Amino acid sequence: MGRVFLEHTGGSCLYSCGNCDTVLTNKNELVSSRFNGATGRAFLFKSAVNLVVNEVQERVMLTGRHFVRDVFCKKCSVKLGWMYEFACEETQRYKEGNVILEKALISESIGF
Repeated sequence: MGRVFLEHTGGSCLYSCGNCDTVLTNKNELVSSRFNGATGRAFLFKSAVNLVVNEVQERVMLTGRHFVRDVFCKKCSVKLGWMYEFACEETQRYKEGNVILEKALISESIGF
């Protein structure tokens, strides 16, 4: 199958996959910690690395209709959240291109 090459974001506070500890993003990318996912609280990040996405799906959420992609850890394939592709309502467009990571599925650690 080959070797999986992973990226590292660096930073003083890192967010990693809760299953395999692969680094996903850092605190500088955090937009909001006031979101909810299937497992409870979730964080909205501007960007994240070491993720694999699936096909676009239409979902009706609490804030309206969105087109999203589920995101999975590149190393262990655990589902971690979703990525916003398109928001149908103008007030929700700030989410487009951003990633939701569910708090219960990731871990926070001190970086370097």
